[in-house]
Amino acid sequence: VQLQASGGGLVQPGGSLRLSCAASGFTFGNYALAWARQAPGKGPEWLAAINGGGGSTRYADSVQGRFTISRDNAKNTLYLQMSSLKPEDTAVYYCARTRGASSRWYILSGREYGYEGQGTLVTVSS
Repeated sequence: VQLQASGGGLVQPGGSLRLSCAASGFTFGNYALAWARQAPGKGPEWLAAINGGGGSTRYADSVQGRFTISRDNAKNTLYLQMSSLKPEDTAVYYCARTRGASSRWYILSGREYGYEGQGTLVTVSS
């Protein structure tokens, strides 16, 4: 399982950014995927999840209405569209896959998701 996030960078408060996550090593459409982030000095925060078919999503309260998770199963790619960004959104963002067939995809937790790939840094600052 390989997951590689990209698309991070420096953005001003109120701005937008789209992250991508390229996946390989497994049958992409068979697994739910999620985005998480980790800010300096803090623990991981699970942000959003999407089921294998892409028809259902879950969001943490902190990003509900500002972030949108989506996937393109034909391209084996996961996305996170972020808008109305705030300085507190500054973190390393990474993508993850459900651990197995019995994982509860709708629970945003490291107990359900693993195989995190290399993250991408998002800095929100003026």
